[in-house]
Amino acid sequence: MILYMLPLAIGPWQIALIVVIVLLLFGGKKIPELMRGLGSGIKEFKDASKEEDDNIEKKE
Repeated sequence: MILYMLPLAIGPWQIALIVVIVLLLFGGKKIPELMRGLGSGIKEFKDASKEEDDNIEKKE
């Protein structure tokens, strides 16, 4: 494996540590609200990119 890619390898212990830190920072009640916001942002991005693709296809 290439040495500069080793820090990108995330194992189960690193994921567990990240989850614990997120729980400590935001609390259990705030996380679903954050995930909803993230999901709606991703949905809006996909819709906008699809709309842009449709506009490009119509011009051709």
